[in-house]
Amino acid sequence: MRILLTNDDGIHAPGLAVLEEIARSISDDVWICAPSEEQSGAGHSLTLARPVRLRQHGPRRFSVSGTPTDAVTLGLRKVMDGPPDVILSGVNRGANLADDITYSGTVSAAIEGALAGIRAIALSQVYAGEGMGDAVPFDAAAAWGARVLAPLLDVPLPRRTLVNVNFPPLHAGEVKGIRVVRQGFHDYSRGTVVEGRDPRGYPYYWFGLEAIEHTLDHGTDLEAIADGYVAVTPLHLDLTHHASLGELGERFA
Repeated sequence: MRILLTNDDGIHAPGLAVLEEIARSISDDVWICAPSEEQSGAGHSLTLARPVRLRQHGPRRFSVSGTPTDAVTLGLRKVMDGPPDVILSGVNRGANLADDITYSGTVSAAIEGALAGIRAIALSQVYAGEGMGDAVPFDAAAAWGARVLAPLLDVPLPRRTLVNVNFPPLHAGEVKGIRVVRQGFHDYSRGTVVEGRDPRGYPYYWFGLEAIEHTLDHGTDLEAIADGYVAVTPLHLDLTHHASLGELGERFA
């Protein structure tokens, strides 16, 4: 099996090293193409206004000076000598649950794979507190990653469908199991905005994250993580709200 790895935390991120170890327990044919720097929150953005540079770090190991979408695009078109069987994105430092996925570069890299007709899986490690940096523990992802991936590598999936996996913020032995659940939704929050002033006296703003209060709907990824389970959520790229087509169509008839 040929596997392409990517992420949004950058080529040197600890989570990518965890993902590489998981991937090599499955196959020897592993390629890496990831952003050269952290691109958290980049979403499904594509670099169009400046050139993107491709750098090789070793055999089958590359970085790009762009977004996760750029990394997958160049991985498929310039790096690999043939298409992969699966694209794995992560392991992200932090949750990609509920509506977080709309911002997530990790999930968006998997989306790019799904658009290319390739099986794609995003993996994220939830952690308990902010400000941990590279001290975030990946115990659950390292221990449970291969176990979660095994049935996902050959299960039939419709076109333009991907799978989003989140590991709970627990030691590996404390994880209760795996749940297949739907996407939840946070109560509205945009995190913090920290205002500062640069050395020349001009104001700047730095967006941050904060704990989000939310109501745990039954059967969601949020509930699964809160209950100590690995959350597995199939996502599809058709954003059409089909139930509204008829009513809107009547307005223009």
